[in-house]
Amino acid sequence: MALHQVIQRLLLLGVQLNTPPAPPGPRPPQRLVPLIAAIAPAHDAFDERAIYFGHRYRSGYWAIYMLSAVAVLFAVLPLALGWDDARHLLHPFIGLWAVGEVAVIGTVVGIYWQGHRSDWQGQWLRARMTAELTWYLPLVAPLVDFTKHAGENWYARVLDPGQQLSGGDDVAALCARNEPLARRLLEHALTDHEFIGSYVRWTIEVLEGQKHYHHRVANRQHALLHRVHLVNNWLFGLTGVGALIHLLVHTLWLSLITTFFPALGAGLHGALAQSEAYRLGTTSERLVGDLQGAIDKIRAASDANTLKASIEAAIALILEEHQDWHMLVRPHRLPLG
Repeated sequence: MALHQVIQRLLLLGVQLNTPPAPPGPRPPQRLVPLIAAIAPAHDAFDERAIYFGHRYRSGYWAIYMLSAVAVLFAVLPLALGWDDARHLLHPFIGLWAVGEVAVIGTVVGIYWQGHRSDWQGQWLRARMTAELTWYLPLVAPLVDFTKHAGENWYARVLDPGQQLSGGDDVAALCARNEPLARRLLEHALTDHEFIGSYVRWTIEVLEGQKHYHHRVANRQHALLHRVHLVNNWLFGLTGVGALIHLLVHTLWLSLITTFFPALGAGLHGALAQSEAYRLGTTSERLVGDLQGAIDKIRAASDANTLKASIEAAIALILEEHQDWHMLVRPHRLPLG
């Protein structure tokens, strides 16, 4: 489990997310199984790369914010413990706290430097985009007219220009490599009522899976926002109480509270802002309704043209959502801004 997942799991201890049960896995039409198998290795490779760099990037900025608060703790704790007093038994070791503080700050700088040098965010976004596009290629394939524009990106041949997103070189190469197989498998497929029925059922199952995913994301992000806001209210509330008590009682332990607690609260708030929890939760909540609307339109389609248009609109909705996510995350780097 990655660091950012551990921190978020700790923050969500005791929270009931109330996510509905996951729907059954999509069952693709038998005709498309060889095409799915041919594309799967490329998708798995991009997906594995996206997971790897996504964990590094998100764990990186959570670590930066949390370690910044720990550095403040290292700076103040020796004073609160009384090690700065020459008469204290452990006074000769006070320099260890300074070494620890420098090590923490050095770790923050190292994460920042390595993250930019290796472009964790950029590699995550590119791999995730390509993984998503390759995942939906078998769903798009039956909508492609393989008698025209051979070798072009399948998304460009089905959707409006601009909806094929970025990362097109890898996807275009994958389309060109698998086009002969797709053409052979899907020959006369749209006149096969059994295939059309199974393709429609599969499309709906894929959309149901996406709806469940966004429902889970919305619940988790809203719960995380609520919990972090609650923790921050306590941290800044205790800071205020500590500051008031400090007017009457002078103790370095109160100084520890009034310095470390605000630093920890600011770190949690910064990491939450970097993760775009509010906007991700709100967008996913909206998409649950939009995807249900797309499913209803597919089910209500009365002829082949309406059905094709409904499925194309559903695929466009998924890709537009991913493009929005890409544009939302891309401006962020490891530090704020």
